[in-house]
Amino acid sequence: MDRGVVLTEIGRFGVEPLELDEPGPGEVRVAIEASGVCHSDLHVVETLFNHPLPVLLGHEGAGVVEAVGEGVEKVAPGDRVVLGWRSPCGECPWCLRGAVELCRTPRAAPQRMRAEAGVLTGVFGLGTFATRLVVSADAAIVIPPGLPAEQACLLGCAVATGLGSVLKTAQVWEGARVGVIGCGAVGLCVVQGARIAGASEIHAVDLDERKLEAARRLGATHTGPAERLDFVFDVVGRPETVAQGIGMLGHAGTLVYIGLPQPDAEATLPLKRVFDRRMRFLVSHGGDHVPEEDFPRYAQLALDGELDLSAMVTKTIGLDDVGHAFEEMRAGDVIRSVVRP
Repeated sequence: MDRGVVLTEIGRFGVEPLELDEPGPGEVRVAIEASGVCHSDLHVVETLFNHPLPVLLGHEGAGVVEAVGEGVEKVAPGDRVVLGWRSPCGECPWCLRGAVELCRTPRAAPQRMRAEAGVLTGVFGLGTFATRLVVSADAAIVIPPGLPAEQACLLGCAVATGLGSVLKTAQVWEGARVGVIGCGAVGLCVVQGARIAGASEIHAVDLDERKLEAARRLGATHTGPAERLDFVFDVVGRPETVAQGIGMLGHAGTLVYIGLPQPDAEATLPLKRVFDRRMRFLVSHGGDHVPEEDFPRYAQLALDGELDLSAMVTKTIGLDDVGHAFEEMRAGDVIRSVVRP
């Protein structure tokens, strides 16, 4: 019997039996091999984040295609895939003008999974804390062989967000001076992205010395706040970190906002400073990634040794350990726990 981690009310979740339909036209069934435990899942647990109950948790997953529905040609049974939560719809105004990374209506996952509480909504249209999953074929992205599943799953969120924020949203140039506020899994991927982009300095900022040490291992050249930087990436997403990031920027510097804000969070801008220094403020939504384009590219960076994913995986756990993994994440004890269903 299939199992998954189901949220039935704010703060209340557990492993429950699941029922899955067969994949319909344009859909695939995937056996989940690995799924990263991300702060965004905890955000859903604590606030729902616009997800109707009941919710199947998890959105950072990799697995093997078991079956395909009618008309599916992109993937076949046996393919190893990473699941994407923002497959462009191809029909909205942004997609039609070629800006697919700005799509506001990504293809929704089919509601073909049920638990005792009813038909399940998957986190960000997926729900990867499960043994198997039915998704749109557009969300199943084939990746090059050779990448272990517990590393490959990170491509779906932490890597796509971190590297994409550097390489796509900000387009960091070689020789740039970069700051990173918040060095959890996404922040460490920002550090690695800045290293890959050829940044001359990478300043890691965090309150936890363990995260700063991880940042140094993965490419940070300095730790602690700095001034006159070209780019600052705010991975925390709080008003005080926005202010800190602006204070670290130099002339024509760019603040890249990544962290998920609380619903009522507000920040103030020192407008004269922003104007005089010609600063820019960019929002990175998941690294502006396009799964079909970016997952294979980032996987190849890992296979080529430019992107270190093994250092990102602190431990592997079972479905029953997700609650403990959230606690360890809150305490800063892990970079990424990965569920192996």
